[in-house]
Amino acid sequence: MYKTNASLILLLLIATATLADAEDTSAENSAAWNVGTAAANITPERRLHMAGYAGRKEPAEGTEQELFGKAIAIEDREGNRVVSVTLDLIGVLEELRTAVATAVHLKYQLPPHALLMNASHTHCGPAYGREDAKDYFDSLTATLVELVGQALKELAPANLSYSFASCSVAMNRRTPTDNGFVNHPNPNGPVDHTVPVLSVRNPDDDALRAVVFGYACHNTTMGFLRWLGDYAGYAQENIERDHPGVIALFMMGCGGDQNPYPRSELKYAQMHGRSLATAVEAALEINQTTLRHQTLVHGPLSSVMESVNLEFAASDRSDFAYPVQVIRFGDDLMMVALGTEVVVDYALRLKRELTTPDGPAIWVAGYSNVYSGYIPSKRVLLEGGYEARSRPWKPDLEERIVAKVHELVDRHP
Repeated sequence: MYKTNASLILLLLIATATLADAEDTSAENSAAWNVGTAAANITPERRLHMAGYAGRKEPAEGTEQELFGKAIAIEDREGNRVVSVTLDLIGVLEELRTAVATAVHLKYQLPPHALLMNASHTHCGPAYGREDAKDYFDSLTATLVELVGQALKELAPANLSYSFASCSVAMNRRTPTDNGFVNHPNPNGPVDHTVPVLSVRNPDDDALRAVVFGYACHNTTMGFLRWLGDYAGYAQENIERDHPGVIALFMMGCGGDQNPYPRSELKYAQMHGRSLATAVEAALEINQTTLRHQTLVHGPLSSVMESVNLEFAASDRSDFAYPVQVIRFGDDLMMVALGTEVVVDYALRLKRELTTPDGPAIWVAGYSNVYSGYIPSKRVLLEGGYEARSRPWKPDLEERIVAKVHELVDRHP
């Protein structure tokens, strides 16, 4: 009798342990994705000139807030991968994009079309393309390559959800006057107050692990001589402080003609950052007992990136190879990443033209993969003003860009 009872107890213990292991394994197997994240401080260690405002002739005098590069690697069940790198910098210079994309392709076998690089466009970051900043450029390149590798190394089962909220920090900055359009807050101008959010959660306990969020507005609250991520830096900082262990990545939208108001005082950058972070909390439905607006994101994952030639009105200037990237998460989410300083018309138009009743949700980012001046819409170009004067484009540039987006979307339905 004793041996029989002992045998039964042993069998029960083995069965219980096996069941627990099966539950853990099933939780991992149920995850649709593997996700890894990484972050690195990219604040210059010495005085460098600052990017964004030509009137600042002196180098930075110190650090108000650390600058960061962050990466999120996403892999579907078939092994398809995409890595997004977000930067507290003025933009992604073509030289930086080429150097990083080439290195990660060789080192980690990540093709260039699967690498998205996006800059917050803070005007309190380094002018890292200058000759006297070459040491910083080289260090930054090496850091970002390792950052991608670290994110890939950290790949682990996860679930993805898409949601969105709204935030009213941005205001159109193009005001019509008798003397044309001037740079001044215009409450009647077009805006995109959407705050798209991609959340990453553990498959076993649903704990939040990372958030990627976007907004379409210049990071130009401040223009002093100190390093600062501006409102986007404070938004990320607030989210990470409110959710210990979570990494927050900001992806700049089509904010070429949008400014944060009020401006020129540090308290406003902090307030704008808090407002945006609160909008992310709202999108995540924090403290709601029942979540009703989280769209679970499924695969497969696909990415494509091509350039379209944009023509200048000046005959002495060569065509500009403008990058367009489309990343699709099955039928649930599609990211369209456009290069350089795109005005808000592009996001509003593409979301209108690409959105369908059965999905996917459309997320349009600007300031991605190259940085080389303003990309006005045809409307803005014909109206004139600061964004239109930036570069002498031919008026068909909007149609060329939008046509390329549709071509890539149609090719990867």
